[in-house]
Formats: sequence, structure tokens, C-alpha cells
Amino acid sequence: MTPVTEAQERNQAVPSVRADMLDCVQSNLAVLADRHHGPDTHLALGATLRFRPRPGPGGLPTVEPELESQLAGAEVLGLVEHGRWSGVPAAELAELADRHGLLYVMADTYDMPWLPYHRQRHMEHSYLVAPAGRQALVTDAYYSHTPWGIASPGQWVMDWDDLPKSALVVRFDPADAGAPLVRHGTDFGDIDGYVAAYAAHPDRSAALEQLTTETWLLARSRRLHAAFLARQGKPVCAETAAHLQRLERLAEQAFLALRRVQRGRAEPERLLPDLAEALRADRHVFAGQDELRETVTATVAGVLGVDTAEVLTAPSLAAIAGFNSFQVVEIVEALEERLAVEFDPEDLVPENLHQLDDLCRLAAAAAAP
Repeated sequence: MTPVTEAQERNQAVPSVRADMLDCVQSNLAVLADRHHGPDTHLALGATLRFRPRPGPGGLPTVEPELESQLAGAEVLGLVEHGRWSGVPAAELAELADRHGLLYVMADTYDMPWLPYHRQRHMEHSYLVAPAGRQALVTDAYYSHTPWGIASPGQWVMDWDDLPKSALVVRFDPADAGAPLVRHGTDFGDIDGYVAAYAAHPDRSAALEQLTTETWLLARSRRLHAAFLARQGKPVCAETAAHLQRLERLAEQAFLALRRVQRGRAEPERLLPDLAEALRADRHVFAGQDELRETVTATVAGVLGVDTAEVLTAPSLAAIAGFNSFQVVEIVEALEERLAVEFDPEDLVPENLHQLDDLCRLAAAAAAP
């Protein structure tokens, strides 16, 4: 395996993507996006600030999106899938690259010699590969500190036989219309249920190991969202910067908690309450960047007679003093009038009307053309 250097004059340098804000699936989609559509196109990956947990490993919820949803999200980068192959051995990968050129590959980090995870940890990971004479030119823009060293963006010339068997190979081409214009937004789920699942899990080492990954993903995704907003002309303010630092510290806190438990020591009691507070602060810090959410929040606050900050930080509208079923009706009517929309009557059930995030989704659906 030979690193590509300037002296080799290949002019194949890894594009300058925000590697420290991307996960292992996003990082090389980002390279393709910027290569086809220009610098910082990849920031569209941070357009929507999400907290949408799904069932994950060991009975724990995870905020990590499923691979297929991430690949489908390549549309926001102006990338179109024009070919897909599964379970591809190295020899066949070489043939595919000869026919199709640059390919996006998913495989196991355990078999990737350019990563510190090599022979240490099994994990799905992406890279790009293209022919380099009779060899393979591997590009990987991933960046992360690991227990076995630093994974840094780079390129390497390798023999095809040294590449791992590919779980998935995709050919992405640039969309004819270029990268689409993407608006920012938020999509939040159940914070209390998420935190409670980690608090109640009987295997504390397993729970904290997964939580270390979760907080790492949360911190990166929030920085990516802030970078996207900055590109849209909404620079990071002092409150947002402090919130991003808080999330970074939370990721460190989770890792320290894991190491303590692994050594048979007590788990810090503040970790999970701090996590819940940070996730609720997400709503307050970033909600003002979402015009629809800001309108919904202001409308709800006006009906309930409270400050918008109380609406943003409340675990549910029912937790706000004085909230009752009559006010639910007032909120719905006020939103329909203010937004000039009509909600789908089938959606107007109690489980959709007690959370700010649910009201925002209903409003967005009603406002959609």
C-alpha cells in the first residue's frame, strides 16, 4: 500500500471536505458531491437537524440513520445512482472499476489496511476506488480519533487483491440539473424515551459503549448543521458555539464513563441527565433558524400565554402549566389561520398534538404543495 504524494503528481488530492463533521458513510459521498458540483456542496448533508432514534444494537435506540436512507439522501448532493452491486470480491471490483470508473464502496473496516480499525474492529465503512494503471486508487476522506490511532483523509495506491470484499458497490453520477437548493429544517423525536432506554439497560458497559458512538454522532451532526447554516448566511452565534462545545464535552464525558465502567468503577450520575438537557437545548438553539418551526412555536406560546423558550424546552406541551384540551383546539385553529393551511382531519388525534415537533410536522405536511 503506497500513499499518494504530491511528488507523484497524480493531481488526485482528496477534496477539502469537512471531515471532522461527517460520519463514515457521509465522508465519501461528500467527496463525490464537491468533485462534481464544487466546494462545500457536501454541507447540504447538514441541512436538516435530526433527532430521530430507531431500534439499534443490543436493544438500544440509535440516531445513526440506516445505510439505505443515507444513500438515498445523496439526492440533496446532486448525485444520482446509476449502478449497484452486492457482495463484490476484489477481482470483480477491479473489473467494475475498469468499466465504470470511480466507485463508491461499503465494506468492513476490519479488512481495510489504511485505517487504524484494521484487524481491530468490524464496522461498515465507505471509500472510493478507481483504476490506477493495474492497481487501485483508494480515496477515503474519513477523519476520527480511535483507540488505535487517527484515521486521516488520504489516498493510497494498492493492489486489487489487498482490498476487502465489498458489501456494496455503487456508481454515482452527477445529476444533470446539478445540486438542488436545500432548505434547512429540524426533525425531532422522543428524547425522554431515548434517554430512558440507556438508563435502564442492564449491561452498563454495552450501553455506554453505544452511547459513546451516539454522542459522537450527535456532536458531528450539530456542527455540520451549523456549518450549513453559516453557508446560508446565518453565522454561528455565541449561543450556538457554546452549545456545540457542550456536545463535544458530552461525547468526552460518555467515553470517560465507559472507561470507568470497564475498569469496574462507578458510572457518573450526571451523564444521562446532561444528555437529556443537551438534546432539549437543541430545540431552543436551532429552532430560530427554522422559519416554520419559529412560527409554530410563537403561535403555541401565544395560545398558552408563555414565553417561546418554555415551549421549546418543555418535554411536551402537557408539561406546561395550565395546558388543557381546549387549548389544543385553539392551537390547531390558530395555526391553520396563521399559516393559511388546513390540517388533514385524520391527523388531528391527541398523540399528534401534544408535542411541538409533531405540530411542526403536521404544519409542514399541510403547507406542502
